[in-house]
Amino acid sequence: MDRLQAMRVFTRIVELGSFTRAADDLSLPRATLTHTIKRLEERVGAHLLQRTTRSVRPTRDGEVYYNHCVRLLADLDAVEADFREAAVLPKGTLRIDLASSLARHLLIPALPDFLARYPQIDLDIGTSDRFVDLVQEGVDCVLRSGELQDSTMVARRVATLAQVTVASADYVRRHGLPRTLADLQHGHVAVTWASPTTRRQTPLEFMVGRKMREIALPARVTVSGTEAYLTSCEAGLGIAQFPRYRIEDALAEGRLVALLPATPSPSLPVSVLYQSQRQLPLRLRVFIDWVAELMSHVR
Repeated sequence: MDRLQAMRVFTRIVELGSFTRAADDLSLPRATLTHTIKRLEERVGAHLLQRTTRSVRPTRDGEVYYNHCVRLLADLDAVEADFREAAVLPKGTLRIDLASSLARHLLIPALPDFLARYPQIDLDIGTSDRFVDLVQEGVDCVLRSGELQDSTMVARRVATLAQVTVASADYVRRHGLPRTLADLQHGHVAVTWASPTTRRQTPLEFMVGRKMREIALPARVTVSGTEAYLTSCEAGLGIAQFPRYRIEDALAEGRLVALLPATPSPSLPVSVLYQSQRQLPLRLRVFIDWVAELMSHVR
């Protein structure tokens, strides 16, 4: 019999004042309880119970040991109860890292709904566009856009966003409106996006029928932050490509102009990434499901 079970046996004997009643209560043979207490007393090096013909009482050492056992077993029961409750009621802290643009414009504005649904979940949020090592940094999941390169994590795609090629109204006045991909080769420039992790520069991408074509325009400005990317484009520094949700207001207000609608940019996948586990904590599962529900309404 292990130590915890021996403690439970000992405390029950003290509480009921009888080996026989404790054996009945625990559905164990009386001989098992006698052997358990003998081994327990040998382990702790003290005489714990004083037996009389009518009752069993703890010795002075037994009273001290009993009080310790009660506290330890209560703590253990509380921990196990918390885990059982967490299996049916999401609770605890989630550490998540969100792509900065998705965080600012979609996820964080919607968080009151999530927190109202799950009042016992707390969120520790980071915002970045860099690679995050979930294990080293203690992050539960990340939300990222674009094609995924890391195969060591589980990825759940939660959205596919339409993208638009745009330039500022001032850029179009100065450089003209390109009407075909061939026009891009004559006097046009881009704001170039570079990965914040690898610094790899991404060319503009266009769908020609079912095939994707990449065009690397000259650029005087290269950025690795989503806000800087949009601000540079709005400042007239070059052509760029964005998810439509990100620039709808700028298009409606005329600050940006949509280009080349006949050859659109390919759609942008959005995925939640997390470590491979046999069983995800419930708080993580409900968060991923909530993100998928939220993103299903974004086009």
